[in-house]
Amino acid sequence: MFFLMENIHHPGKQDERDRLRPDHRDWVGSGGHGLCSVLIGSALWNDDGDAIGHWGVLEAATLADARAFAEGDPFYAQGVVADLKLTRLADGFQAQRISERMSPAIP
Repeated sequence: MFFLMENIHHPGKQDERDRLRPDHRDWVGSGGHGLCSVLIGSALWNDDGDAIGHWGVLEAATLADARAFAEGDPFYAQGVVADLKLTRLADGFQAQRISERMSPAIP
């Protein structure tokens, strides 16, 4: 199954985000140690160019695995994320159109 993950960050957490970014990227690159595969994602910015969150398209066997991945992210675990939303994508989602995943495919 594929999910859209949306994370909105607490305001004023730029220093914390900067400190945690290497750990966040490691988490994403590992798919949460195999919980899911991250197909694509990026930071979310406001109109002033300030980071306000991040999003990703995940492949996971279950919603519970997708949630465990999202909640295991250092940004979430260390209190940077104010709001987490996971939305299941259509069964016909064309994942093959994303040519290079950010983490290994799940078995």
